[in-house]
Amino acid sequence: MVSQELLDILRCPACVRDKGGELTLHQDTWLICQDCGRKYPIKEDIPVMLIDEGDQWIDKAVEDLPVPPQ
Repeated sequence: MVSQELLDILRCPACVRDKGGELTLHQDTWLICQDCGRKYPIKEDIPVMLIDEGDQWIDKAVEDLPVPPQ
């Protein structure tokens, strides 16, 4: 599980400069940007915070995200 301290400082790399880029935790396996909707998987307790990774899931509905991420 990702620590709360880390979750408090993580921001969406695509939005952090122009907007807040704040992330919400979904089912302990996804971080979802509140500004752009990119979704970043958490694999083996490590958030994969690459813009390309977030882009892959941007059009996927939250309820359709695989748990655990693939």
